[in-house]
Amino acid sequence: MEAYELTTQGGATDFARLIAACESFGPYCLIGGLAVNCYVEPVYTLDADLVVIASGLSKLSEYLQEQGFKTEVHPHSLNVLAPGSQLRIQFTTDERYQAFLARSMEAEVLGIQVRIACLEDVTRGKLWAYSDPRRRLSKRKKDELDLIRLAEAHPELRSLYPIELKEQLDSG
Repeated sequence: MEAYELTTQGGATDFARLIAACESFGPYCLIGGLAVNCYVEPVYTLDADLVVIASGLSKLSEYLQEQGFKTEVHPHSLNVLAPGSQLRIQFTTDERYQAFLARSMEAEVLGIQVRIACLEDVTRGKLWAYSDPRRRLSKRKKDELDLIRLAEAHPELRSLYPIELKEQLDSG
């Protein structure tokens, strides 16, 4: 935790502030690499990807701005950054993720209790990201690695995977 705080220049503290804010504005859950790390051996990430109840995102955004966070609206996300922090926060606005909220569960992330998407939903989200041709190749490769890590730790997930990932897993 201390190493993460130092490396991200306050990211763990900003993450704790972010989660406290999310809890105040309705259902939320972690969906990206930090969520993957709850199910497999963790790897380092500067990203915090979340979904919040769609009806609460606008008020949450206003609150975070009042707390000093900078926000940017993009076609499929709201990006949030605390000044001076390296933690990159992204709230997805993709409707498909709203169903994840009802199936989320608690886990410890960076030393605090957080709602995270269930294993199958984390995998679905990673599959959607991996399959999106609009994403940068480097991002899709990171998603691919997360999917491989998930399948190695949880072989039952392989049935959800496209054939090219199954072939990689079979040959590896």
